[in-house]
This record gives sequence, C-alpha cells and structure tokens, in this order.
Amino acid sequence: MCLTVGILTGGGDCPGLNAVIRAVVRRVRSLGYATTGIMEGWRGLLENKMERLDLERVSGIVYRGGTILRTSRTNPLKRPDGLSTIKTNLQKNAIDALVAIGGDDTMGVADRLFQDGVAVVGIPKTIDNDLSGTDYCFGFDTAVNIATEAIDRLHTTAEAHNRVMVVEVMGRDTGWIAVASGMAGGADMILIPEQPVDLDQLCAVLRKRHGRGKYFSIVVVAEGVQLPSAPEGSPGPVQQDAVVDEFGHARLGGVGQALARVVESRTGFETRVVTLGHLQRGGNPTAFDRILGTRFGVHAANLIDRQEFGKMVALRGTQIVAVPLAEATREPRRVDPELYATASVFFG
Repeated sequence: MCLTVGILTGGGDCPGLNAVIRAVVRRVRSLGYATTGIMEGWRGLLENKMERLDLERVSGIVYRGGTILRTSRTNPLKRPDGLSTIKTNLQKNAIDALVAIGGDDTMGVADRLFQDGVAVVGIPKTIDNDLSGTDYCFGFDTAVNIATEAIDRLHTTAEAHNRVMVVEVMGRDTGWIAVASGMAGGADMILIPEQPVDLDQLCAVLRKRHGRGKYFSIVVVAEGVQLPSAPEGSPGPVQQDAVVDEFGHARLGGVGQALARVVESRTGFETRVVTLGHLQRGGNPTAFDRILGTRFGVHAANLIDRQEFGKMVALRGTQIVAVPLAEATREPRRVDPELYATASVFFG
C-alpha cells in the first residue's frame, strides 16, 4: 500500500513556503509515496479542502512568494469537534502522514495531533524568527532584506528634509527583524520588545546627533514594543482594533505613530513614520530562504520515511536536525542580549 503524505501551510504567509512545498513533494515522491495538498491550513482539514499535489503542480514555484496551498489562521482546537474532524478527514482522504508548515501556533496544533495519535512532522516558518528549537526560520532573511532596503532608501529623504524617520517593522513578541535590519541599515536607534524603552534616552540620542551636525535620524521599532505611559504618547503594544484571531492574537500596528508623536513633541524635530507591514511578507524569497526551505522540506520527508513523527526539523549551526514539537512551542525565542548590545554600540 502506497503511503500518502498530506501537506499544509498555516498562519501568516511568508517567502519560502513554495520552496518547502516543492522540496517535500519532490523528496516524498522519490521515496515512492504520494502527496496531497491541504488547502488553507487547518481550515482545509476541517472543511475537507484537498488538492492533487504532484511534480507538475510544484514545478517552477521555488522562486515564488506566498503559498500555492494558501493559508489561514484557523485554530481547530477552538472547535468542539476539531481534532476528531481532522482525524476523520485524514482517514477519508487516505492521508497516512502529515507535514505541517508554520509558526508556533501551527506547531502547537501539530503537537496536539501527535499526542492524539496522528503521524505528523513540522517545518518551522515565521518571518519573526521567534520559534524555539531552531536558529533560523525561513522567511526571516527575506523580511530583513526588505526592511533593510526600505531603511536604505529612507536615509536620503530623511537627510534631505532634516527629519527623524521612524520605521515600524513586524515583531510581536521579539525584535529579530528590527535588530537585524536596523544593524544592516545603519539605524540610529532600535527599539525591541525584549528591551525596556527609555524615551528620555532616545530623545537624548537624537538631540546629540543634531548637536554634532547630523540633522536626520532613523529609528527602527518592532510593532510589539511597549511604550511607557507618557502625556505625549500611548502605551503599547498598540493594537489596530479589539479584534483577535482564533489563537488569541490581536492585530498590532501603530506604535510607530505613537513614538513619532513623542519624539516630535519632546525634541521639536520634524518626525515621519513608515510602517512596512505586509510588504515584509511579500515578494520572492532570497536565495538563503529558498535553500533553507528546500533543506527543511527534504529532511521532513526523510523523517516521515523513518517514521520519526512528533518532531520538527530545525537549523542548528549549519546542520539540519530534528527536535520534539513540544520543544518548538515551549516559549518564544528572544533576541540575544549580546546581539542587541552590539547593535547599541552604533546608536546615536
């Protein structure tokens, strides 16, 4: 009997997903197994949305952003019969093993399914790079490159107008994108969720720059940064609205605007805001993310062949390893204080 492997992508999209899908399909089929695409993440397993996934379907997608399987933030654990429905639909479609590609929420559901007897392996995906158990997630490198290019472009307009430019990047609980793009782009201050914000220090740094003839500054801030209460601004994290997704996450956004009001009020310097938002998720993946995604996909298929379920592939140093799904979802992977200390050498 031929083993059939189901593949899904859950949570937010990111560059590199198609490279992973292609790699899983190519490797699984070279092992003599069949593949089925599950559409729109966990929603597809709840609503029985499946698609034929063969070599022709994944041909020429390695360089494309997004995901040919589409995705959603559906949480089956919120449904009274979610797990049983998934197991029924897996059996109905003769899917023997499952590859779940996603971040901590997707890995959390995958781990619960494994505990409930489903043969599942995970592949880490998040542009925030905050998933435990792996040094890097694919998608992060592309997001950093996009943010860095934006910062590079903002230098010239900031200098031309003697402005402070506040650049808001993604980063709900961690500041990996902010630190990496800020360092690469020569930002004058980087604010991240892992570090308390000192508005007095920030404004002092900006005044010092102006005092020595640098009449413009670039401040990079992660969307999840919490600003201290101040008459001029709003405490964070700043939410777009009161709506939360099925995993309990609010839609963040607006800390850049709040910070800009504080800076302009306290320093008198003209301040503008650029929020990169979903631009960081879009477009073609970098070579690094294509290669990492490909390696992840091949190794996930190998785990299935060896029947090593309940694990997630991960990058440790330069090697691809397997870690328990429970380890991957234990806690967010925070920015290394030493890395932030290195970045802070260049503040001001």
